[in-house]
Amino acid sequence: MESGSIRMIDITQKEETERQAIAKGKVQMKPATLELIRKGGLEKGDVLGVAKTAGILAAKETHRLIPLCHPLQLTHVAIEFHLPEKGSDFVGVEITASAKGIGKTGFEMEALVAVSVSALTIYDMCKAVDRGMTIGEIRLVRKSGGKSGLYVASE
Repeated sequence: MESGSIRMIDITQKEETERQAIAKGKVQMKPATLELIRKGGLEKGDVLGVAKTAGILAAKETHRLIPLCHPLQLTHVAIEFHLPEKGSDFVGVEITASAKGIGKTGFEMEALVAVSVSALTIYDMCKAVDRGMTIGEIRLVRKSGGKSGLYVASE
């Protein structure tokens, strides 16, 4: 193969196994913005409900967003949000997404895309009151299944 050429990896001969991936990320914001999310006081409505829906939809469309990803048959996508208590070192929304299915390749990108789009949706819904929010620490924290088996990120 020519150096630098682009190609989708051939997974024809790989075995189908149950696979799962979990990713996390954070949206940091002003304390007042977090309070508006808690109280449902933002003009656009239910921030976390819309962000959850956006993340699930994005996971299902990962192969359309990331050029060399294989289209995968997801059997489950879950997104959870954690809002740390007042006085915590982190002020914002912590996002966890899991993507699961049976396939010949992993679901890491689906979980990462779900977290990313959920975070972007939170930003979009809150930007009128806090343009200084930051999105970060998006990472794979766990994956299972396939030939490489279990991966758990160190904290």
